[in-house]
Amino acid sequence: MAEKNEKLFDQFPPITTEEWRAKVDADLKGVPFEKKLVWRTNEGFNVQPMYRAEDIENFTTTSSLPGQFPYIRGTRTDNDWLTRQEIPATDPAEANKQALEAISKGVNSIGFHVSEPSAESIKALIKDIDLEKVEINVKSCTCKALNLVKALVEVLKAEGKTEVFHGSVDYNPFRPALKHGKTVDASAVAQTAKAIIEAAKDVPALRVLAVDSDMLNNAGAYIFQELGYALVWGAQYLTMLTDAGMSIDEVAPRIKFNMGISSNYFMEIAKFRAARMLWAEIVKQYEPSCCCAGKMVAHATTSRFNMTIYDAHVNLLRSQTEAMSAALAGVDSITVTPFDVTYKTPDAFSERIARNQQFLLKEESHLDKVVDPAGGSYYVETLTVSIAKEAWKLFINVAEEDGFLSQLNNGTVQQAVKETSEKRHNDMARRKEILLGTNQYPNFNETASQKIENDGTCCCCKHQPEGSDQSKALPKERMASDFEQLRLATERSAHRPKVFMLTIGNLAMRLARAQFSSNFFGCAGYEIIDNIGFNTIDEGLTAAAEKNADIIVLCSSDDEYATLAPEAYQKLAGKAKFVVAGAPACTDDLKAIGIENFIHVRSNVLETLTSFNERLLKA
Repeated sequence: MAEKNEKLFDQFPPITTEEWRAKVDADLKGVPFEKKLVWRTNEGFNVQPMYRAEDIENFTTTSSLPGQFPYIRGTRTDNDWLTRQEIPATDPAEANKQALEAISKGVNSIGFHVSEPSAESIKALIKDIDLEKVEINVKSCTCKALNLVKALVEVLKAEGKTEVFHGSVDYNPFRPALKHGKTVDASAVAQTAKAIIEAAKDVPALRVLAVDSDMLNNAGAYIFQELGYALVWGAQYLTMLTDAGMSIDEVAPRIKFNMGISSNYFMEIAKFRAARMLWAEIVKQYEPSCCCAGKMVAHATTSRFNMTIYDAHVNLLRSQTEAMSAALAGVDSITVTPFDVTYKTPDAFSERIARNQQFLLKEESHLDKVVDPAGGSYYVETLTVSIAKEAWKLFINVAEEDGFLSQLNNGTVQQAVKETSEKRHNDMARRKEILLGTNQYPNFNETASQKIENDGTCCCCKHQPEGSDQSKALPKERMASDFEQLRLATERSAHRPKVFMLTIGNLAMRLARAQFSSNFFGCAGYEIIDNIGFNTIDEGLTAAAEKNADIIVLCSSDDEYATLAPEAYQKLAGKAKFVVAGAPACTDDLKAIGIENFIHVRSNVLETLTSFNERLLKA
């Protein structure tokens, strides 16, 4: 059989990159290759439409194996990640009940959010949980982290579980700076962090120093920003605590990375692979007794930044691809954010769906059976190296300037992420970045105001501690927030504007522009009245008047607009807002007679719809 395959394969001569390129250039018929097919990423590098073996032949990253330094292909020799569910623990007994229920359904990692840590509450939380099989992660307010660690260790010692326990306590001393713009005292952080590590010394697998870069992800950071800041964040711990007299072997194994996952599928796979490699190299510089000290433990959480209130079930698609990225990248554990978290506290149904999303990846797709399936992919290997380079540039820049903590205190980190978030919101407004159901292909008749119970944030996000400066805090708005506010305003108005498609002339153009215009105005929740077509302008205007249309959109071809648009505008005589769908060559002539509204692919959708809301909505 091998012989036959060899002979068959031999019938296909090798094709060089130059030959491929020549064929592509011929098919492009003079259009520049770089302009048409090369993609400039937000991460600062170009992505080619095609990669070949020669593109990675000089990479040193392809020579390592899973479980081997620098861990680019994973820190383990399996891909059996942990499925995690987050549980509020204001009532420890009830939280324990929920945890046991989740564990019976297949969950093997629990995240408890504790309000008042004590030995009694911790004991109640972990009652009847098999700590050998289930990872326990506990979070409380930053100021209570030391008490939380002490309480947890006390309970584990009493139950003889210190050696089998594996999990984390989320001590994130930089949260006040990131969330509230509050200045953080370096000496206090070092002192507390040292005390926490010492309190945890009897529990080998308890990680207590959190790098919560998911905060940056949910604020809108680019992938290279999240990675670069995460690395320098972790290095800040290493420097502070080794300077305080602790060894690298004491500090590095206590750090846990809690990272976000965006919907940029291949980029996210590459991000986690690059993260492990770079972190291992950073730790190596501190000369640990074993290179295994540089093994990154990474928990991944699907993004909230790209989740929506409208068409919320699309959130399931987003979180599924995100979880798949993290799984293929070989993370240690994953939390899938429930699809309804943007407008309510997740219920049993949405939590179940979130769990099952991971089980599908394991039980039906078998992604847990293959370690680093992307390894050797020309594309993914190239992305990994490219993202690593951009993240490293940021790492070096922050380290050489004045360090992570200093840049947090002066707001540099937060400002960088804020600028990125603003750009992404602007791209959203112009449809350069798409969220289906929100700024493209909305469900015209969906309403959401009645289902909003809360904004899904925790109480610590709303509480403003003393010394807060929100000008130096991370942005909190999701990418869809502006469009959602626009549409909610329409819902709450006493009058829902009607948009009438006056379709006339060239069949293909009028239908295409009617569809475009329907999606355009549907983003504001307006009532859309589409039509197959009219024979005359008078016929169309009469039909629009019968429907009491507030906006009339002329949908035709560019050539026909020169005569049809002036006729329609003059006969309408200001009885409704008049819009031309497109950007015809005669635009200046049409503006000269008073036509003001044009919508097309270069329009700022949000700005345009906001303007119409201001003119049409009634209290």
